[in-house]
Amino acid sequence: MSSPLSALARAACDWRRRPIEGAVEWAVRRAILDWFATTLPGCVRAPATMLAKAVPETDGSGGAWSYVDGRSSTPRRAALLNATASHTVEFDDIFKDGGYHPGSPTIAAALALSQHLGSSLGELHRAVVAGYEVGCRISLAIQPSHYTFWHTTSTVGTMGAAVAGAMLLGADERGVGNALALASSFAGGHQQNLRGQGLAKALHPGHAADAGLLAAMAAAAGIAGSSDSLDAENGFAAATSDTTGDWEGALAGLGEWTPITRMTVKAHGCCGHIFPALDAIAVMSERHSFRGRGIARIEVHGYRATEAMCNRPDPASAQDARFSLQYCLAARLILGAVRLAAFEEDTLARADIRELMTRISVFEDPALSVLYPHRRQARLRVILRDGRVLEHLQQTRRGDPEDPLSDAELIAKFHELASGILSDADAASLRDGILYGADLPPELLVVPAGQAKGSLP
Repeated sequence: MSSPLSALARAACDWRRRPIEGAVEWAVRRAILDWFATTLPGCVRAPATMLAKAVPETDGSGGAWSYVDGRSSTPRRAALLNATASHTVEFDDIFKDGGYHPGSPTIAAALALSQHLGSSLGELHRAVVAGYEVGCRISLAIQPSHYTFWHTTSTVGTMGAAVAGAMLLGADERGVGNALALASSFAGGHQQNLRGQGLAKALHPGHAADAGLLAAMAAAAGIAGSSDSLDAENGFAAATSDTTGDWEGALAGLGEWTPITRMTVKAHGCCGHIFPALDAIAVMSERHSFRGRGIARIEVHGYRATEAMCNRPDPASAQDARFSLQYCLAARLILGAVRLAAFEEDTLARADIRELMTRISVFEDPALSVLYPHRRQARLRVILRDGRVLEHLQQTRRGDPEDPLSDAELIAKFHELASGILSDADAASLRDGILYGADLPPELLVVPAGQAKGSLP
């Protein structure tokens, strides 16, 4: 019986010959548009802007494009910066059942290498689909225990990026397997850097994209890794989860369905563990017509990750606030939405939001924890000043495969996040090229708000 690594490498290489059409083609086009939606605002914010200065590059040294500082770069530098930017404002896609953001590292790596090599759009699409296929299925094998100490987007993202890179470099099944094996040794990124107030979290997919390309290039040079690096007693799964991996479950349906067709598109600009509570409060406030001033207190009962990661009653920074359920819920009630504006400095300091936060408590509900990660739910109890006590169980998240965003909603999200960074005409050109075009996405110049907007060359 072949190892999980061999099975995954074979599945990746199958995407060289399998038709990419219909639902799969549209899914990869949607994923790339959503990647640009979340990447563009990250290009003009720390830490990507800071990192660009820390890793200087000589113009013309590579054919990849760094959207962060608008210059040609080596594929690894472009992938590092672009993937960091794509994870900054917390709008990147999610593979829900694996607790994994595949787009940030996988698309960043694949696009940078495609530009450098002059690959076709079809080759880019196949690399992305294969990278999602392998990364998402590895995430299924190691969750939920992996997430206790590790950031899946950083660890598994390294392997998704490696597979995409190896595909573009023309690797055969053995070469893709070697890239995957090597990437499993390069993977890293622990949970504490998600919970502190620093900027390390966004660097996680940046490192994953960079290290994944390194693994792909090393494998292309003939460097081999262990064929049982994923599932052996001393392998990746055993080192980062509480078993050697549920590979039977992870590989179920291989060749019948592919993960890129089952993605979550984020409808809110914050941690996905907060989404069920945001969706619940939207339903409850519309149904019962209450506002922030009419609330005595709110109790949010969620699954373990919601309480462990998002119970932050006094966030001190925008990054911290994106993981504060108290802040995001109060902002939703007062502002009407949790978008980029919710995390501007003036908004973070608003007295009405801060006061409402003191009336919001977060708890773990063991019954909901048992259902995680396949079901992401929240139970809200709202006590109003007029004496009413309202309860609601939110069983789905807006944007998940069970309640997806429409094409029109995805496009609206793209234009919202591109606003102020690209002109309307350039944003429309980029949108149409990604969704309907036959060429690789182009080089773009993006600039901070208040300066002249970039344009397509």
